[in-house]
Amino acid sequence: MEVRARAPGKIILAGEHAVVHGSAAVAASINLYTHVSLRFHSISDNDHTLKLHLKDMPLEFSWSIERIKEVLQEVGCPFSSTPTTCTPEFIKSIAALVIEQNIPEAKIGLASGVSAFLWLYTCIQGFKPATVVITSELPLGSGLGSSASFCVSLSAALLALSDSASLDFSHQGWSVFGENELELVNKWAFEGEKIIHGKPSGIDNSVSTFGNMIKFKSGSLTRLSSNMPLKMLVTNTKVGRNTKALVAGVSERTLRHPDAMKAVFNAVDLISEELSTIIQSPAPDELSITEKEEKLEELMEMNQGLLQCMGVSHASIETVLRTTLKYKLASKLTGAGGGGCVLTLLPTLLSGTVVDKVIAELESCGFQCLIAGIGGNGVEICFGSCSS
Repeated sequence: MEVRARAPGKIILAGEHAVVHGSAAVAASINLYTHVSLRFHSISDNDHTLKLHLKDMPLEFSWSIERIKEVLQEVGCPFSSTPTTCTPEFIKSIAALVIEQNIPEAKIGLASGVSAFLWLYTCIQGFKPATVVITSELPLGSGLGSSASFCVSLSAALLALSDSASLDFSHQGWSVFGENELELVNKWAFEGEKIIHGKPSGIDNSVSTFGNMIKFKSGSLTRLSSNMPLKMLVTNTKVGRNTKALVAGVSERTLRHPDAMKAVFNAVDLISEELSTIIQSPAPDELSITEKEEKLEELMEMNQGLLQCMGVSHASIETVLRTTLKYKLASKLTGAGGGGCVLTLLPTLLSGTVVDKVIAELESCGFQCLIAGIGGNGVEICFGSCSS
């Protein structure tokens, strides 16, 4: 049997960096997905391997089931019916399996993701031969939650064919899990994120699992329900950044200017709270939606100004801001800053011609532009025919 799963990426609408200092942040899913296809090998296949195909790289990995058993059973069988944290001993054993695959030096950053794959697979499905194919619409390492989307979609596919989920295999098209299954997917995905990132916040995998929007403050997650359609132009500057260094830089600035930065963080908190209220309030007509979009644009501009106060902007981000401002569009960085991606709100009444001009100008700077709907479904699965 084959199952497919897809999980969305995410953006931060408001509150990045300030959330580390106690402010609220608002994250939302975007309709750009990581797709996973999982097919177990039948006896007639006479194929006793576990294969992982990363189609976008393109890279293919293959392990004999006997080799996986040999390495992992030395430190105890990882198979578990409940989400389990990978121990340092298991990480070393899994790393040995990954090293054997001779990942090209230019793509060695993928090693932690392959380790997360092996951990999640063997924990949830044990030592079954299978082929897993991964494709993604999300640029890697750009702050759009690509690793969380990977862990969520993989966990969903693995759980869909396990005893932990109760699903209708005859249903055609994409369908969603029940609440209990979603909680399980989220917890497993978080364990995968730990292998990739060490100490993730849990925001990315939660947004990818549950979809729509989430407010995060002081370690507490609140799921939000948006009542208005939002569309964003996501501009990937293709400038890499060191998230840890950027976070540390904000903390250092806070130590030097505690009162001023406290005011900055308080302002961000108020912006996040107001944004949460706006997106959840009813919008019965076009005029109301336009008014709400105008308020969101102002909040985005204010948030960006405060991020500049924190010192996390970048020349590439400023180029995007200047370009979109020429067309009277509001933009802000999303995520860590220092490069990465920039969000531009595309109002409902904005003409397609203007959007095309903005994209053309940004792409002439070497940036990648993606248009994304905001706040849609979370992870979904499909057993039959799956349309996009």
